[in-house]
Amino acid sequence: MDRPIRGLAKVVRQRLRQGAVRDLLHGVPTGKPLHPPLATITLGCWLSAAVLDLARADPRATRLLLATGIGNALPTAAAGLTDWSSLHREQQRVGFVHMAANVAALGLMSASLVARLRGAERAGRVLSYAGLGLGTLGGYLGGHMAYRQAAGANHAPQVAHLVPLGWHDLCPLKDLPDGRPVARRLGYIQLFVLRQGDAVTVLADRCPHLAGPLHQGRLVMEDGEACVVCPWHSSTFRLADGSVKHGPATAPAPMFETRVRRDGTIQVRPGLT
Repeated sequence: MDRPIRGLAKVVRQRLRQGAVRDLLHGVPTGKPLHPPLATITLGCWLSAAVLDLARADPRATRLLLATGIGNALPTAAAGLTDWSSLHREQQRVGFVHMAANVAALGLMSASLVARLRGAERAGRVLSYAGLGLGTLGGYLGGHMAYRQAAGANHAPQVAHLVPLGWHDLCPLKDLPDGRPVARRLGYIQLFVLRQGDAVTVLADRCPHLAGPLHQGRLVMEDGEACVVCPWHSSTFRLADGSVKHGPATAPAPMFETRVRRDGTIQVRPGLT
C-alpha cells in the first residue's frame, strides 16, 4: 500500500498548504489534536443509535443520531486526513486501513439512514449494525496509532521532571556560533541553542510532533516573529516562547530561561509552562 499512501499524502499536503485552515484542522488553536474528539462524537452517535435500535425506541431519535454522526464525520475525516498526511510511513500504513474502515462505515451508516427514511427499518438496522462494526474496527486502529505508535502524542521531553530546579551550566558563550542553531546536552535532554550576539535562546531540541531535531531546522520570520521550522514536517515554533506558530505540532516546544555568568558560561533552567 506504500505507493497509494505516498500519492495520497502528497496530494493532501499540496492541496492544503500551511496556513490558518490547516492549523485549525490539526488543532493548533486549542493546543490538542482536533481529530480524536470529533471521532468520539461520531462513533458515540452511531453507538447510541444502535442502543436505541435494540431498545426499539422512537425511530425518529435513531435517525437523528445517525444523521448527526454522518454530518460530523465530514470534519472528522478532514482533520484526520490532515494529520495523517504528516505522519511517518509506519503510522500512515495503519492510518490508511483506519481510514478505509471508517469510509466504509460512513457508507453503511448513510445507506442505513436512507433505508429508514424510505420505511425499511429492518434493513436500516442491519446496515447500521454493520457500519458500527466497521467503525469500531476503525476506532481500534486509531487507538493503536495513538497509544502504540504515538501518533498525535507530544514527543518533546517534559523537562520539569528531567531537570532539577535551579540554574545549570550549559557551555561557554564563546563556543557557540553566532546566528546558527546547534545542539547541546543537558543531562538526559538535548537542547536547541541559538546565540544571537549576547542573547541566547534555548528550547528542547525534539519537535513535539514526531521528535524531529529542531537545531537542523530553518530560521524564518513569520508575521514579524522569529521562528524555527522543524526539518521533518515543517512545524513552526516561535523562538520567543516556544509556542506553535504552524502545525502539525499542537504542543509547544519546552522553553528554557538563560543567563550568562561573569566568566561567560551560559546557565539555563526550565521555563514556566
